[in-house]
Amino acid sequence: MPVKNVEEYINCHSYWEEELRQLHEMILTTELKPEIKWGSPVYTLDGKNVVGIGAFKNHYGLWFFNGALLKENTSLLVNAQEGKTKALRQIRFKKGDEVRTSVLLPYIKEAVQNQKEGKEIKPDTNKELVIPEELSTALDNDQELKDSFNRLTPGRQREYAEYISEAKREATKLSRLEKISAMIKNGVGLNDKYKNC
Repeated sequence: MPVKNVEEYINCHSYWEEELRQLHEMILTTELKPEIKWGSPVYTLDGKNVVGIGAFKNHYGLWFFNGALLKENTSLLVNAQEGKTKALRQIRFKKGDEVRTSVLLPYIKEAVQNQKEGKEIKPDTNKELVIPEELSTALDNDQELKDSFNRLTPGRQREYAEYISEAKREATKLSRLEKISAMIKNGVGLNDKYKNC
């Protein structure tokens, strides 16, 4: 079930509850407004995404939608998907890592200032969808799968195509294809499971 607000999101992730709450409360000291987008907390300025927080299996994180533009504070920033993500940067934390406002708040303040100045990296929305042979064959042989795939957003279609393409072995590609077929038919994205409780 989708979460309705940040409090629900934090409560859904009990393992990281204290840490997420610390990040949330720190961000609330700025002028950013909390919202839920893509099932996770996102903090906006005049409707524009600036930062977000999220919980995962082995870490939690603070991400910056235009983090690649940060100049003053870069030592903790990582590109979550090297070669795929142009603008997004994140800071990852593990259990026991200290959330230090004195270190993190300057990142957030710089991101807010960049947004006020209109600095942003535009996403490449014309990225070509390359469907791997295994997925193409499956779509040709299963009309329900093909119809469901065609109803997905271009971004979700790309996620699935890349998920198959990235596998090196044929057996892995086929195993992945079997795993995602039901997800495609249910109209969900590859990474949707990380977005809600």
